[in-house]
Amino acid sequence: MNLQTKQPESAEYERSDVCAVPAASVIVENVVAFEVARALVEKFGNDSLAEMKARYDLFMKMARER
Repeated sequence: MNLQTKQPESAEYERSDVCAVPAASVIVENVVAFEVARALVEKFGNDSLAEMKARYDLFMKMARER
């Protein structure tokens, strides 16, 4: 609506997202996944996945015994 002439007019539609949280949550989720993976590599070694799994299994066995 044109406020001066009071006649209907077509308007351009412009989307504006006022909240970046939904988009940021995807980024944060991926950053957390990388940090968890890095902590696992630091704790259980990084030579091979088989070696990491063996060390993890040993860790879990020792944790259950305590």
